[in-house]
Amino acid sequence: MRLKRLSILNYKNIAQADLELSRGINCFIGQNGEGKTNLLDAIYFLSMCKSAFSSTDSLAVRHGEEFMVLQGFYEHEDGTPEEIYCGLKVGQKKVFRRGKKAYRRLAEHIGLIPLVVVSPNDSELISGGSEERRRFLDIVISQCEPAYIDALFRYNKALQQRNALLKMEDAEPDPELLSLWEEAMAREGEFIYQRRQHYVEQLLPTFQRYYAIISSGAEEVGLRYTSHCQRGPLLEVIQRDRLRDRAVGYSLHGIHKDDIEMTLGGYPIKREGSQGQNKSYLIALKLSQFDFLRRTGSRTTPILLLDDIFDKLDAHRVEQIVRLVSGEDFGQIFVTDTNRDHLDQILTLMPGEHRLFHVRGGEFED
Repeated sequence: MRLKRLSILNYKNIAQADLELSRGINCFIGQNGEGKTNLLDAIYFLSMCKSAFSSTDSLAVRHGEEFMVLQGFYEHEDGTPEEIYCGLKVGQKKVFRRGKKAYRRLAEHIGLIPLVVVSPNDSELISGGSEERRRFLDIVISQCEPAYIDALFRYNKALQQRNALLKMEDAEPDPELLSLWEEAMAREGEFIYQRRQHYVEQLLPTFQRYYAIISSGAEEVGLRYTSHCQRGPLLEVIQRDRLRDRAVGYSLHGIHKDDIEMTLGGYPIKREGSQGQNKSYLIALKLSQFDFLRRTGSRTTPILLLDDIFDKLDAHRVEQIVRLVSGEDFGQIFVTDTNRDHLDQILTLMPGEHRLFHVRGGEFED
C-alpha cells in the first residue's frame, strides 16, 4: 500500500496542504513545532481512525476552526486505487468514508492500510506503565485480526460492568450478575491472551535480529509477555479474589493487567539501558512490528512513519538503521528530522525515488 496524495484541511497547525508523495521515501525537514509530526499524525489518523498522540478527537482540529478534513489517495500493490476520507466537526462524531461509502463501524477500517509509527513518544513503552505496553500489543494485532478488536470491546464492557457492581455502596452486588460478567471477561480475555502470546512469540526472533544489526551484536535483548492467564483458567483467577476486589472496588485480575517484560542483557532495560540503547531497542521493536504486519493481516507492505528517530543515536547506529529500512522489505517511508545531514545520509543510501519537503508554520515546500 502506498499513499499517492494527501489533502489536509485544519488539522492541528496545518491550515491547508495538498501533497503529491513519492512511492519511496518522503523527507520532512524543519524545526520543532513547525508541523512535521502533525503531518505524520494525519497519515496515522487516516489508517487508525484516531491520532497517535491524543485520545481526544477535538484536539485534532486547528485552533479557531470548527472542523477538519483529511483525504488520502492510496494505491494497492496491484495498482487498485483507494480513497479514504475523514471529516470531523467539533462536538460531532467523526465520519470515515472508503470511496463514497461511510463505514458503519470504524473498526471495519482498521487494517485496510497497515501502518507503523516510530516516534519519541515510544519511550513510554519502557518508562511508562503497563497500559502503554498493552496498547502496543493491541494496535498491531487489531490491524491483523478484526475479531481481536471486537473481543477487546466486549472484554472492556464486561470489566466496566463488573467494576460498577464492585463499587456498589448501598447493597451487596447480585452474585449471579457478577458471575455473568466474570464469565464474559474470562471468555474474551482468554482469546485476547492467546493472540497476544502468539504475537510476542512471532515478534521475538525478528526483534532480536534487528537489534543485533543496529547494535552490531553489542547487547542481547529480550521480551516476555506476562498475564494472569498464565496462573490457570482465567475465570478461576478472577473469581478467587472476588472478596478482595469488592473491598478495593475494582477488578485486580484479568488481561487488563497484562504486561511485557523488556530486558537488556537479562536485566530490565528500564533500569539498565542508556538513552542510545533504549532508542535502539524501541526502533528494533517497531521494525519487527512492521515485519509482522507485512507477513500477516492484509499481506500488504505497511506504511512506515519515522518521526525524529535519530536523536541520541551514534553515527554507527544511525547508519545501521538507514541500511535496514532501505532494504527490499520496506516500502513507502515518511521521515522527519531537524538535521539535514541525517536526511542527506538517508537519501545517499536510498538512491530510489524520493521527495524532500521543508516545513515551516504548517506549510510545506519542496
